[in-house]
Amino acid sequence: MIDHVRDLASVRDATDRLLTAAAKLNNDSTAEPSRLPGWTVGHVLAHVARNADALVNVLAGRPMYVSGEARDADIERDAPRALAAQLDDVRESAARFAAEGAKDADWSRTVELRNGVTDSASRVPFRRWVEIELHHVDLGIGYDLEHLPADFTQREITFLTTRFAGNPAVPPTRLTDGTHAWSTGRAGDVEITVSGAAPDLVGWLAGRRDGSALTAEGGLLPALPPL
Repeated sequence: MIDHVRDLASVRDATDRLLTAAAKLNNDSTAEPSRLPGWTVGHVLAHVARNADALVNVLAGRPMYVSGEARDADIERDAPRALAAQLDDVRESAARFAAEGAKDADWSRTVELRNGVTDSASRVPFRRWVEIELHHVDLGIGYDLEHLPADFTQREITFLTTRFAGNPAVPPTRLTDGTHAWSTGRAGDVEITVSGAAPDLVGWLAGRRDGSALTAEGGLLPALPPL
């Protein structure tokens, strides 16, 4: 069951971890490549801040972004800033998201995200948590998939396998970390079983690892569509 209050607390904790880690960087660090192709550390930090404001818009019933072009332009504009400005922006935008999340609201209502995607308002805090945790990893500053909270990793695997469920491009697939199991892909009898550690599974599903540490039985490791 989704608990938006618990997830809002997890967002605060994850934001604090990211800010503490990023505060050890310097101005030169923000211009260095991140783990995301074509993006610097500054791009990632700028995106984290702008995503907070975008999700404020979602909760307030406004369009998430004015347009895809405006979203990209804002990130490009903010990426070259000095580290102090980046950290202030992440901190202040996080506070705006927390303030919006603290409002008395109908958390069962349906909200609209990008590209016509809809979801329950109660899941928006988890979506924000995902942004912070995965982009903390993307910074490439010592926080890796193995450092993610275990409950987050399990929930993100569930979220992503649900996202790929029914996709005709993905064969019927079972995933397991040896303790838990998930199903994804198009309907039908399981064709492929993918096994591995939870961090490797979430990395593969989220496009952060190539899946070379995973074992596929019954066929090749499926090629996943982009998120």
